[in-house]
Amino acid sequence: MSWRSSFRCSKFRHVFGKPSNKEHSYDGVPITRGVHDNHYCSANPCFIAVVTECEGGGAFLVLPLHHTGRVDPQHPRVCGHRGRVLDVKWNPFNDHCIASCSEDGTVKIWDVPVCGVQQNLTTARKTLIGHSRRVGLIEWHPIAENLLLSSAYDYKVLLWDVSQAGSVLRCPVRVVLSPVHHRYPSDALLLSVSFNSDGSRLAVTSKDRRVRVLDPRTGKILQVSRSNSHRASKVLFIGGLKMLLSTGSSIWNHRQIVLWDPCETQTHTLPPNSMLH
Repeated sequence: MSWRSSFRCSKFRHVFGKPSNKEHSYDGVPITRGVHDNHYCSANPCFIAVVTECEGGGAFLVLPLHHTGRVDPQHPRVCGHRGRVLDVKWNPFNDHCIASCSEDGTVKIWDVPVCGVQQNLTTARKTLIGHSRRVGLIEWHPIAENLLLSSAYDYKVLLWDVSQAGSVLRCPVRVVLSPVHHRYPSDALLLSVSFNSDGSRLAVTSKDRRVRVLDPRTGKILQVSRSNSHRASKVLFIGGLKMLLSTGSSIWNHRQIVLWDPCETQTHTLPPNSMLH
């Protein structure tokens, strides 16, 4: 693979963004510093949720999209976790339902009132208990309503049916990324997950910096990236193109964007400062 193109001049070299006015932005939000590379915010057509700094547990703000400008430091929050919140995701089938996961090892499902959070929300509709260590990632199934995927530091990926009366575990899946290890090495820790458009495939990245495509029903690994020149950290299925997009770095720590064709073994590498057509 040639790296000569990575030194070509960017068409965006002298393009700079301009921040919006304060009245059209959310000002004064105490954004958390504890989510590392996870998602600290999530938005839908009605609300935006932002994980915030909180002492003695975990909390996040839920603001109506039109609630711009200065945010009151004492604004009511969703604060039912005993540990820091690490990820939040809105239900794609219900704009008033949001899931959160935390260092306390639980996943909680919350019902947000139509008028928004007017007072501290401490009681979740459902608490999902199945992980033994902190839960770092959650993702809703794109077409199957009430199915939620969670990934934790116990190296387990669980698929929950949150529509049932109790905490029903629909499909437990242990993702073994390295069949050589009898125990689950630290390389098996997932950094990113993404469903394809119909939910039949799940793409993941882990600490070994490879991209894997799995069958979410069984946990079977269908494809593994073989590129040693790209260390992936995040992955996303691009529905319209039926391809995978990953971000990461090269062996020389150059930032990279890579397009993967799941139907082929080849990868399409986009060097830094290049355009996507």
